[in-house]
Amino acid sequence: PDGVLHFVSDRTDWWNIYRRRDDGQIEPPAQLDAEFAVPLWVFGRPTYAFAGADRIICTYVQNGLWNLASLDTTTGKLEQIETPYNSISSLRVSNGRAVFIGGSSDRATAVVLMDMETGELKELQRAGELEFDPGYISAPEAIEFPTEGGLTAHGLFYRPRNKDYIAPADEKPPLVVMVHGGPTAAASASLRLGIQYYTSRGIAVLDVNYGGSTGYGRRYRERLNGQWGVVDVDDCCNGAKYLAEAGKVDGERMAITGGSAGGYTTLSALTFRDVFAAGASHYGVSDCEALTQET
Repeated sequence: PDGVLHFVSDRTDWWNIYRRRDDGQIEPPAQLDAEFAVPLWVFGRPTYAFAGADRIICTYVQNGLWNLASLDTTTGKLEQIETPYNSISSLRVSNGRAVFIGGSSDRATAVVLMDMETGELKELQRAGELEFDPGYISAPEAIEFPTEGGLTAHGLFYRPRNKDYIAPADEKPPLVVMVHGGPTAAASASLRLGIQYYTSRGIAVLDVNYGGSTGYGRRYRERLNGQWGVVDVDDCCNGAKYLAEAGKVDGERMAITGGSAGGYTTLSALTFRDVFAAGASHYGVSDCEALTQET
């Protein structure tokens, strides 16, 4: 608003907000090990907006979960705004109000209006009107686990949950590993009925943010460069084995599934590894040469 250029850069590994001062110096109003941006595969999905010359309303992702915050560009203070949403996108700000698309693991995605003075939230339109008993909804747990080369990978773990049933004390749940597409996309913590279908029936789910996923910094994103079908497969296998070794799932009953790029990871894991008992590739890439030639 005051003519100062603001932009997002990952020069310190994380997509943070920066500004160019009148003397040409580049500085961040605040720095955080989090991503204040998303890949620009689709335009028109801003992650920050000005509420005044010295205040930015922004969204950022940390450990796979999105947050809403207010950034004072004068003091550099970043103050989190409490909301019930862990997936926030398409932020707009005008006339003391903010509008965004918000989602969480226990409710349908909605267009949300927020009064920036009072913090009051109002859902203008929801993607669905179904109400869910929380006794059947499994909330995601952000986990990290060791993987190849002494590195760490990430995922969202969903434990089985059904208020009507309790598993035998000596039985560990089966596991379905889900692989997102992209391949440099990221798993979302918003409500996915496909995941809740499994967890409400006694099956655990690991939604893997393998090396190459966005949301964990540039170096993490670049792990997949020249290593597609290797790093992603290693991380999916190591995530499953980590949960089995921790006693959270049955290592003899693990499956993997994914679509598009995730389907390619699924096919590679089933072909070149001996971790999963079954798998399903949905419209997965199976011919990399044809993919290169035709897309």
